[in-house]
Amino acid sequence: MADSEFVYELRVCRWAELAWPPEETENDETTYLVARQLGTKQRRWDTVVVECDPDALQARAAFGDDELDSDLLHVVRNAPAEWTWYRDALPEPDYPWRYVREAVHRAAGRGVVQTRKNGNQIQIKRIAPYPDWMRRLIAIENKPDLDASAADRLADQLSHDIETGLADEVWVATAETGATVEPALLEALPVEAGILTTDFSGGVDAAAASVAWHPTAVTPTHSDDYRNSRQLELAERAYGRGWRDYQATMRPDCRHFELRRNGRLLIPWCAAKECHQSSSACSSSCSEFEPEPPAWRTQGWPIDGGPGVGIRQLLEKRAERER
Repeated sequence: MADSEFVYELRVCRWAELAWPPEETENDETTYLVARQLGTKQRRWDTVVVECDPDALQARAAFGDDELDSDLLHVVRNAPAEWTWYRDALPEPDYPWRYVREAVHRAAGRGVVQTRKNGNQIQIKRIAPYPDWMRRLIAIENKPDLDASAADRLADQLSHDIETGLADEVWVATAETGATVEPALLEALPVEAGILTTDFSGGVDAAAASVAWHPTAVTPTHSDDYRNSRQLELAERAYGRGWRDYQATMRPDCRHFELRRNGRLLIPWCAAKECHQSSSACSSSCSEFEPEPPAWRTQGWPIDGGPGVGIRQLLEKRAERER
């Protein structure tokens, strides 16, 4: 059975985590966060790389490991250094103030702002200045088999990315064929999009991909404020989710679920079907699904809760370490 696009996506994400940027740059004072399946209502990207200021990224940790959505960002970014009524402290929203009040309570519950009552007023105070940690946003589309029909569909998606200008760079990752001229270079893809060719036959490592075509900078079509706010929302999702969150939609508590090493990547493996399963196939509706035996959770296993819990904890720790 051929590996799914999901498996290819995981390989590209791990490679990007190891090797981005794909070619040496003069500025090495940059940290990179990698995430998958992020985007807007109109467009979702397979892989997203966020270029970060390392010191500011470290300061971001004061606001917790979870992402801050747009409503929480509105509160956290504008929270004052001194106690102030929230309606005086925050910019006028384009939606009713009652929703801002709800966001203030959520922010306080998360510990990302301080609140207190002063009569009938709710006052807020920041726990720390919210840092300007995101520098650039890079989108990668993963197409291991880029034939003519796939290229036609992808060309429209890439054109949309380039026209909207939400990402600073747009790339396509595709499997290397060994041809003198890679087929991806002959397809009708926008010239602004970069092309990465990958060879994961020996496993995932920093040398598993190379640049076949360099991208050009995308020209933004929206205002700077709009673009920056939307990019920050996506960067926050990348910060909170990363690319290892697939275990939340799969069934690592199945007795057949394993993680197998593929170079420098741990990748899901189904022992029942003897393949790298996709996230959609690995669910309770799978005909081979079997819950872990109770004995695995209570006798002799070194991690409380059984192997499934251990796999989740392992992936969460690796995501935290990379962040």
